[in-house]
Amino acid sequence: MTIIVQDPLLEGNEINKSQTGQDELDHSQSHVLQLDGGFVNPDSNVFGHTFRNYESGSERRPGVQEFYRLNHINQTYDYVLSKREYYGKLNKTVMSIWECCELLNEFVDESDPDLDEPQIEHLLQTAEAIRKDYPNEDWLHLTGLIHDLGKVLLHPHFGGEPQWAVVGDTFPLGCAFSESIVHHEVAKMNNTTLPPAALFIIRFHSFYPLHRESAYMHLLNDEDKEMLKWVKIFNKYDLYSKSKVRINVEEVKPYYQSLFDKYFPPKLRW
Repeated sequence: MTIIVQDPLLEGNEINKSQTGQDELDHSQSHVLQLDGGFVNPDSNVFGHTFRNYESGSERRPGVQEFYRLNHINQTYDYVLSKREYYGKLNKTVMSIWECCELLNEFVDESDPDLDEPQIEHLLQTAEAIRKDYPNEDWLHLTGLIHDLGKVLLHPHFGGEPQWAVVGDTFPLGCAFSESIVHHEVAKMNNTTLPPAALFIIRFHSFYPLHRESAYMHLLNDEDKEMLKWVKIFNKYDLYSKSKVRINVEEVKPYYQSLFDKYFPPKLRW
């Protein structure tokens, strides 16, 4: 399955409306994926600082700095290969996606300078912000909800990995570090029907040196470059939807459960 983004608004340009008739006009407008939809970027995070500001005087700064110190020391090439081998068997447990989401209630991301809420709050905020702007793209709503489920590796059921091994920005190993790095395959194997763009977003949404600073572009092929447009669209909602506004979980749960049923089997191997 191939998804093509027709000139997404990555810089706030206006969209050319469909000229094929009034009936098609409303439909085409509802499916246009643009970066500057109804969601407005806030000026500051919940601590009053700019987003992704790793030098601010935030109360979370010391912990974030220590996280990245351990992350860059310990995330070696051999270490990552060993973990891929260990977790790639998908033999740790069998559970539904919602059960996995609920496990994230126990964790706050130590690498995130913008939020100190449990992870399920961030997942729901991201998904609901996307849902408001793109009501017809249900696969994108679901991607917003599940994009950080890899953090379940922090849970004792999965070995209780340290945070430096699980969260934080993505960066490649086996090549030179880019100065843009902060502080210098489960879904597919479970037979999901999510489009390739969703899997690309889940894998690379935290690869900020790539999608924000354009580092490592020489590692991308043409298909990667096309998919990168979707990551940039998604990033706005992943980053700027973080707030103290709580989502009523029981109110939205039936909707997301219907998306689980549509795109995934009832139980997944983890």
